[in-house]
Amino acid sequence: MGQTQAVTDSEFEAEVLNSDKPVLVDFWAEWCGPCKAIAPTLDELAADYGDRLKVVKVDIDENQEMAQQFGIRSIPQLLVFKDGNEVDRMVGVVPKKQLSEKIDTHLS
Repeated sequence: MGQTQAVTDSEFEAEVLNSDKPVLVDFWAEWCGPCKAIAPTLDELAADYGDRLKVVKVDIDENQEMAQQFGIRSIPQLLVFKDGNEVDRMVGVVPKKQLSEKIDTHLS
């Protein structure tokens, strides 16, 4: 069963860009209410997809380098990476059904 994991700037390349499976990255912050609202949905997605998808969280206050590199201006912001490349981006609290539909298009 999958679960979300925290990833730092220094771990990003290994955990996201070099992942052998698609990765959903949640850029968030502790002070962000909508970020906390979407967190249970992300935990559910991690469990639902298990070994087919990695779900990680990047705290933008503690990991500003990756937030800057990917132009994160508002949060929550969810990026999907496949084979080391960003293939999708969603901003705000996105319903689970919509997230699943987007993720499904990138699973092979």
